[in-house]
Amino acid sequence: MARSEGEGRDKPLYMISVAAELTGMHPQTLRVYEQKGLVTPGRSRGNTRLYSQSDIDRLNLISKLTDEGINLAGVIRILDMRERELELERELETLRARVRSLEEEVREYHVQEKITALARYDGANPEQVMHRLLLNGSSKE
Repeated sequence: MARSEGEGRDKPLYMISVAAELTGMHPQTLRVYEQKGLVTPGRSRGNTRLYSQSDIDRLNLISKLTDEGINLAGVIRILDMRERELELERELETLRARVRSLEEEVREYHVQEKITALARYDGANPEQVMHRLLLNGSSKE
């Protein structure tokens, strides 16, 4: 079974020393960021911090924001807004898919309604109904 791109990015892989090297941060900085809730690394069975690629990307964004002079409270707010935006985008896509599905159902309903209207035969025999359907179908083309 193929793994989705999202799953791979969230898989805990890197120990704190590797994560620190990848982000150019000190391991103690990573611990502080975890303590403040900026990043939540996974844990191994032995309780070792394991950072995913998503964690590394998040830490790089935090580093960029702090380098631009934004304090940690501002970083937390920006990250929260970013998470909310992503959540709303996912919700919007779900709603769009639902609208597409409902539009298809409505189209199918209208087709069934037309067929039912054409198929009414008020006492006519099936051959007469078919003849009417064929005439109505060819006259609309």
